[in-house]
Amino acid sequence: MSHEDEDETPGSTVCLAHMLVDGHVVDPQTWNDVSTFRKSERKRLYVARQNQSADERKSASTAISLRLDEILGDVAGRRIAAFWPIRGEVNLHGWMAAASDRGAQIGLPVVVEKNHPVEFHRWSPGCVMAKGIWHIPVPAEPDPVTPDVVIVPLLGVDERGYRLGNGGGYYDRTLARLDGEVLIIGVGQAFARIKTIFPMPWDVPMHKVVLGDGTVSDHFFRLTKPPGG
Repeated sequence: MSHEDEDETPGSTVCLAHMLVDGHVVDPQTWNDVSTFRKSERKRLYVARQNQSADERKSASTAISLRLDEILGDVAGRRIAAFWPIRGEVNLHGWMAAASDRGAQIGLPVVVEKNHPVEFHRWSPGCVMAKGIWHIPVPAEPDPVTPDVVIVPLLGVDERGYRLGNGGGYYDRTLARLDGEVLIIGVGQAFARIKTIFPMPWDVPMHKVVLGDGTVSDHFFRLTKPPGG
């Protein structure tokens, strides 16, 4: 998912504070300060992603894919929501195809209504794709999948597992409405680590975070080094 930073739209701070997720109310000045900080962090992290080489990106995708295999084990029959990478996000196409071949149902996020939670529509290798919102490819034939695992792209992640995304709130709305049994895994580059995103009431921490250097952590951030690390 990607778009411009809608949560920093001038003149909409108070309304957004009330409406972003389930009517949470936040002091406008507090949200303005947090929003300014997050916007600055996004710019910094986008630059870091843009400066990665192709080899660095491939290495990160490989490391994350291996760790996902370790975490999820046998994926036959699992319903896994993944994502289509844009703007330098981790590319998991190969992992998605392999998981599909092993019997998993893979879903991609689809915005069906602005400022609402996304749906996940079934994807398989070679399926026909169409342009969704912001021209992000989505399955052409809607086939909703209710996931038991959601793999979420992250731009930044803090020490408590809270995710810094692209700023539109779509994943926030979606994650807040998931069944409590759904496993949420955030994936991103090794430099995504930040001290805090100053989480707001609507922010949902990841259950696990997998980064491009092969490290895995849960939302308490107990760090596990990759084999040989």
